[in-house]
Amino acid sequence: MGTDSFFCSQDCFKRSWSEHKAIHKAKSNILSNLFPPKVVSEPDPATGHFNPFPSFQFTGSLRPVYPLSPMRTVPKSIPHPDYAKDGIPRSEQKFVGRHNITILNKEQQEGMRKVCRLAREVLDIAAREVRPGVTTDYIDEVVHKACLERNSYPSPLNYMHFPKSVCTSINETICHGIPDQRPLEDGDIINIDVTLYHNGFHGDLNETYYVGEKARANPDAVRVVETSRECLDKAIELVKPGMLFREPGNVIEKLAKSRNCSVVKTYCGHGINQLFHCAPNVPHYAKNKAVGTAKPGMCFTIEPMINIGTHRDRTWPDDWTSTTADGSLSAQFEHTLLVTEDGVEVLTARLPDSPGGPIPMPVTEDAKTAEN
Repeated sequence: MGTDSFFCSQDCFKRSWSEHKAIHKAKSNILSNLFPPKVVSEPDPATGHFNPFPSFQFTGSLRPVYPLSPMRTVPKSIPHPDYAKDGIPRSEQKFVGRHNITILNKEQQEGMRKVCRLAREVLDIAAREVRPGVTTDYIDEVVHKACLERNSYPSPLNYMHFPKSVCTSINETICHGIPDQRPLEDGDIINIDVTLYHNGFHGDLNETYYVGEKARANPDAVRVVETSRECLDKAIELVKPGMLFREPGNVIEKLAKSRNCSVVKTYCGHGINQLFHCAPNVPHYAKNKAVGTAKPGMCFTIEPMINIGTHRDRTWPDDWTSTTADGSLSAQFEHTLLVTEDGVEVLTARLPDSPGGPIPMPVTEDAKTAEN
């Protein structure tokens, strides 16, 4: 998911992403308790919905629609990750300052295969609910129930105090959108980022979907979604023993720039196994300084976030929702990958009946001229 889809700058990663996030989150919570946000506008009398941050300078047209539904619960019979109770992933903090990348044995690799298959099932179930009029809170409910039905804990839930079971990122939202009461609209694009915790392992993936025919007819929406999809595919083609973790970013940025798109630099791919986020750090932009070389048995995500406009981002006052700084559209795709002896296994690969999938790129004026 990739949640924070290790989803940080490389400098932040070097100082330990988990520790960094925990410290800043704790400070944020203290300040929030001392100075709770004021709701200037009255709730809608018909629905009770309101914008909790009316004085915030939003970069695009999207607004949060509160109140959030209560945090969903997980039966004690389902194994919980260590952060489920208090939000702090202490198992990740044990690796602060270390660059060692875990090599999974055969049994552990099977554990990753199982959880990633389940995660794919859950994402596909959620994707089938994408249509105008459906709220992201309902999608969260669908994901939560699907996880429980698979004896799995939804990994985002209370990770660093994230309040929901899935991330839903609409239009200008880059990542970490919090499901709320806003209905999807014809013309939206939405990224659904699912992670499951099952039998001690995390499986993480996401895709961006078109909402209604207006979205499919929007050249900018199609360009950013299909470019992000292709960036991930091109990056995966590189993965094999000996690949340097700094290499995927070169391929991703080259393709993105050829489509007049930009690559988000703040967030990146991450190692994943018994830990939700760990080494290696896999940036998506060119000329990065990521350290490490892929070896058989390593497991990590690649999850490029591609924008129509600037690569810069801005975070909402909820401390999670990351949006483009200019309000332009953003799209993301993610797979969990296992390095094999001679290549890569895409553990979260699409199934024959998976919803969504690529559609033709819009024909540009330059392309028309070239044809003539």
